[in-house]
Parts: sequence; C-alpha cells; structure tokens
Amino acid sequence: MEVILLERIEKLGQMGDVVKVKPGYARNFLLPKKKALRANKSNLSYFETRRAQLEAENLSRREEAESVAKSLEGMGVMLIRQAGDSGQLYGSVTARDLSEAITEAGVTVDRNQVAMDKVIKVLGLHTVKIRLHPEVTVDISANVARSQAEADSQAKTGHMVSAHEQREAEDAAVEAVIAEVEEAEEAESEAEAEEEVKAAKPEAETPA
Repeated sequence: MEVILLERIEKLGQMGDVVKVKPGYARNFLLPKKKALRANKSNLSYFETRRAQLEAENLSRREEAESVAKSLEGMGVMLIRQAGDSGQLYGSVTARDLSEAITEAGVTVDRNQVAMDKVIKVLGLHTVKIRLHPEVTVDISANVARSQAEADSQAKTGHMVSAHEQREAEDAAVEAVIAEVEEAEEAESEAEAEEEVKAAKPEAETPA
C-alpha cells in the first residue's frame, strides 16, 4: 500500500513523501494515528493545499519538543525494584514506569514518547530514548536498583552492583555507623573523665 506521510517517520521518510508500506502497518498505525494518508489523487491534492499549514504546525511542535529536550538532557531517574542475586528483576520496568518517574522528576512525558524495544528486566544503568517529536529525541539514564545505596553506587561506578557488592556495601555502612557511635562514646567518656579530674582537684586558696 502507498501512503503520503504527514510527518517524518524514522526509517521510512519525510513529510510529503509517498512511500510503500505493508497494509497492516498502514491500517493499524499510520492511518489511525493520522501520520499518513492513502496515496490517491484526491489525497495528494488535499496534501498539497495544506502543505504550508502542516509544515508550520510541524515546526511549532518541533520547537516545543526541542525546549522540553533541553530539560531532559542529562537527566537520570531512579527506580527501586526487587531483584534476585543475579540482578534479574522480580517483574520489569515499563514505558509507563519510566514516564511516571520522569514526570515526577519535573518534566511531563507520555508513555508513548518512551521509545523502548523491550521492557527492562535487570538491575543497572539503562539508556532510554525519549521521542518527543519525529525529529527530536533525547536520551535519559534509568538507574534500576534494589535500594537508594545501590543506586548511588551504580551511579558512581557506572555498572550494576552485584549481590555480593551490595552486601559488602551494607556491611561497610553498618561498620561506619558503629565506628561513629563508638567514637562519640569514647569522646564523651574522655570529657567525663576530664570533668571528674577537675572536680577532684582542690581549689587554689586565695592569699589573705
């Protein structure tokens, strides 16, 4: 089936191009989403009369998308999930999950704008493409971890934290807290001992 593209479609063509596609792709996606028209004489004439308006509308949407893209550049979102020792998630991270996380971070993104070939099923740092407009895309980082501490570690190292590394990090954190408490108790004991020594010393007599 031949269609007239009403916007740029990746790997297919630019606005105004007449391209040949599979009938199912046209009927189930391009036509109902108003991304294309059937390529016939009347539609070609209709497109040519509206080309300038369509191009102006496309330019406006692209400029708006570019503005949003600037807000997303360098953004990283954290998603806490349960997972096994191998890093396999008990579930998955979907486009909806990511759109909600990005929106909570301050930039509204629809789940349909999250371009994912498949859901995320393992811990780690994942680069996710956000398609704001047919001509505007931006990458964000999704930090999927079992805890805040694990997410922080992954952000620093740039790779998934294994279960062994996670346990070591947790043990180190506990040991650090214990050390701080012991240090504080020792300082308090020394201060009390100094006070006792001062209290035990006789006050110097004032000469008559």
